[in-house]
Amino acid sequence: MSQTIQDFYRVAQQRDFARDFQLRVLQLGDLTFNSDDLIYIRTAQLPDRQISNHQVAYMGLDFNVPGSVKYPGSDAWDVLFWADAKYRVREKLETWQKTIFDDSTSTGNMTVPGVNRVVTLQMVDEMLNTVKTYNLYGVYVKTLGNIQFDVQGTGVPREFTCQLAYQFWRPGTSVGSQSGSSISGNIGASINIGNVNVGANIGF
Repeated sequence: MSQTIQDFYRVAQQRDFARDFQLRVLQLGDLTFNSDDLIYIRTAQLPDRQISNHQVAYMGLDFNVPGSVKYPGSDAWDVLFWADAKYRVREKLETWQKTIFDDSTSTGNMTVPGVNRVVTLQMVDEMLNTVKTYNLYGVYVKTLGNIQFDVQGTGVPREFTCQLAYQFWRPGTSVGSQSGSSISGNIGASINIGNVNVGANIGF
């Protein structure tokens, strides 16, 4: 069946398009961040997921065989922040990063982060209704970027990048569903974010 301009017009009216500003971050790993802090996030992105591919050659023909899963970019998930005038958000990120390792005391907490360290991404529609959520588990601050200043500048709001690492992600709620993400296993967790409950069963 051929697809026409009218088909595209009809489907576009029915389904619309996801827009570049329709993502919200509801939770950012460390539970000290509140909604006022997270509103300073300018850009973020949905994470990748990849199935490993293995080639098996037989009589000169390469067969592609699917394998296990990988999460490309899980070691470097970037979030771009505006810097508030009192640097409150950056200070919280600095404190979080310092708990992992503090070179002034040569101590820190370098254990693998648990399910309470979660990033929750919310996709919204034009009426700000939740369309879908994603949860990134086992998050920690990897790199805190610099902030550039210029005494000859014109007062442009400053930005900086925070690079996070996580272990894996799971889809959460979607349209018509109130359930959180579910992973088979025997470790349970429930995280309340405002009026949203993000539940998870973590296992491998």
